[in-house]
Amino acid sequence: MSPAAPKKKSTRKTRKAARAKRGPLDLLADGIRWFLRMFWRALAIAFLVAVAWVGSYRFVNPPGGIFMLQEYRRIGAIEREWVPMERIAPVMARSVIAAEDANFCLHWGFDMSEIRRVIEAGSTRGASTLSQQTAKNVFLWHGRTWSRKALESGFTLLIEALWPKRRILEVYLNVAEFDDGVFGVEAAAQHYFRTTAADLTPLQAARLAVVLPAPKSRDAANPTQFLRGRTAAVMDGAATIARDGRADCIGG
Repeated sequence: MSPAAPKKKSTRKTRKAARAKRGPLDLLADGIRWFLRMFWRALAIAFLVAVAWVGSYRFVNPPGGIFMLQEYRRIGAIEREWVPMERIAPVMARSVIAAEDANFCLHWGFDMSEIRRVIEAGSTRGASTLSQQTAKNVFLWHGRTWSRKALESGFTLLIEALWPKRRILEVYLNVAEFDDGVFGVEAAAQHYFRTTAADLTPLQAARLAVVLPAPKSRDAANPTQFLRGRTAAVMDGAATIARDGRADCIGG
């Protein structure tokens, strides 16, 4: 054992000497490598947390979202009552698809054909899908910054990968805002029509669907002439997608 001791001591001295000879560029390279290791490690942890977070909501109903909390703080109270898909009239689900995302059952979170159409038309209107809106309402805040849009895209992909389409629509219908401080289709049905989400008629469902793009300025109970025209179009669209199979992914 005794001959090994000088060898170990010599190795330590060699390492110390090598470190002493390292210049500023070597130290900078070490710092960059350390930073990159920490960065990728943090990114991996963030990804795993996001997967667990999104995955849990496939089975657990989301408690709300940042925007819902902001509205609660702003007005002091909100109306909301969660209902499962089985207690939502199928025509309500079809109406929302017809109004907001006609290709919902066909795309993987982003409707590329609609995005191309909007770009070619030079429109400033977005082509946000129901999956993207769900990601925004459940996990993020409202806004138009690039950072939020990037996060929205990431959460949208996770939602599409981890939830079935029926679950996406169920969550959306329970977190969407239908009037100032009125969240979810059950609260909206009671607020506007004194009925339940399960008992909505095709006309009532279409009226609720058309207020979604601007819930604070549109009134489902007293629609303008423009909203009446949109309501008729949504009713036709809901009937069409029921016939052509574009609502098959939600069942019912």
